[in-house]
Amino acid sequence: MLNQKQAVLLERPAKTNDVLPSAPVKIQDTDTKTVGQVTVDKPIMTTRNVDVYYDDKQAIRNVSIDIAYNEVLSMIGPSGCGKSTFLRCLNRMNDTIESARVTGSIELEGHDIYDKKTDVVTLRARVGMVFQKPNPFPKSVYENVAYGPRIHGLARNQSELDEIVETSLRRAGLWDEVKDRLREPGTGLSGGQQQRLCIARCIAVNPDVILMDEPCSALDPIATARIEELIDELRQNYSIVIVTHSMQQAARVSQRTAYFHLGDLIEVGETSIIFTNPQHKLTEDYLTGRFG
Repeated sequence: MLNQKQAVLLERPAKTNDVLPSAPVKIQDTDTKTVGQVTVDKPIMTTRNVDVYYDDKQAIRNVSIDIAYNEVLSMIGPSGCGKSTFLRCLNRMNDTIESARVTGSIELEGHDIYDKKTDVVTLRARVGMVFQKPNPFPKSVYENVAYGPRIHGLARNQSELDEIVETSLRRAGLWDEVKDRLREPGTGLSGGQQQRLCIARCIAVNPDVILMDEPCSALDPIATARIEELIDELRQNYSIVIVTHSMQQAARVSQRTAYFHLGDLIEVGETSIIFTNPQHKLTEDYLTGRFG
């Protein structure tokens, strides 16, 4: 990207005493080694040298990145670049795919989540998932939120369960809209309300990390804005990793951004820097619309 001085110099005839300032040298697209700072001072999750295979096809290559406390990390890149595949590694959702194989190290607060002793049900409570399409249970609004705390034994009595349900719906910005409809089916809510219900269901079990796989792609702009406001509020209590195709959304909601390309993590850094001064040519090409 040219700065103002460079643009002025290029627009007028060059003089012998005109010296163009040298532009930053971009790392070329043939180099797929990750650019930027993949580590953080106090990570809640660390991933090192993660590879993912579907049978013999490799979908993710040698990805290493940290997830910080109380941070929104956005993952961007073209369709099929591996960002959703990597997201599903973080709570072992790829275990449900028979052909999937994950290697490398992924730790949650220092504990290997792929250790044979890891309880996957407990892991998925600590690292919750909100999917692209709202998927409320075919139950009432109340039961959608109460289901997780009930099966995990988080409430000792009905009064505590009621409090968890109300608190979760309030945190999801939904309580005032559904407090008189708690016994009605969750599937009867609007699309944006259903997605917030799914977020309430996720936070009801008090997770450490929330994974969001394109949570606004099926929503209208008004519902999207409400979800984005909610993400910013939730960051005060949770770490959030979001996959999004919207670069504008990534710029609005995240503190750090990771750019994926054909299974490689190309660049990671502070969102403001990634969007204004990317260091890798592949990142710049994607952000400027040259491909993707």
